[in-house]
Amino acid sequence: MTKISTELEDEAPEPEFKPLTPQEAQVWRMKNPTASPWLILAMQVAVAATLALVVGVWSDRPAWMWSVAWGGFAVVLPAALFARALARQMKLGSSSAALAGLLMWELVKVVLTVALLAVAPKVISELSWFALVAGFVVTMKVYWLAMALGWMQRKSKPTIF
Repeated sequence: MTKISTELEDEAPEPEFKPLTPQEAQVWRMKNPTASPWLILAMQVAVAATLALVVGVWSDRPAWMWSVAWGGFAVVLPAALFARALARQMKLGSSSAALAGLLMWELVKVVLTVALLAVAPKVISELSWFALVAGFVVTMKVYWLAMALGWMQRKSKPTIF
């Protein structure tokens, strides 16, 4: 057992961590811009509204249109609340407070999403669950569109061993 652990220690020396200088950090930030959550939320609103209008015109059923719109709303409202809360949380400066806030606000976002989906039958007469889920899923997938357009960059590049 001791021989194995000694061999493993010899094989993988740990790389040294070198902090970036302020100039290097600035260059890194310019090469790796972050996406604005508000831009992505605006895209989600636009996609949800467009899809609702297309479904409304195509189907000639207002209930389907409102179902799609409610599905988009169930994504956008909690996401907007989450983004606003996190923006305020990040100003605190404490990483532990930011992490606790992230977890708490993610829980709030999920609970609000479930609540909005649960009240949908009371808000929309003749609710189409299929249309609501379609609006929800398409609006949620705007994140993938933002990534494909390059608006959401990875924070770091993976290294290949």
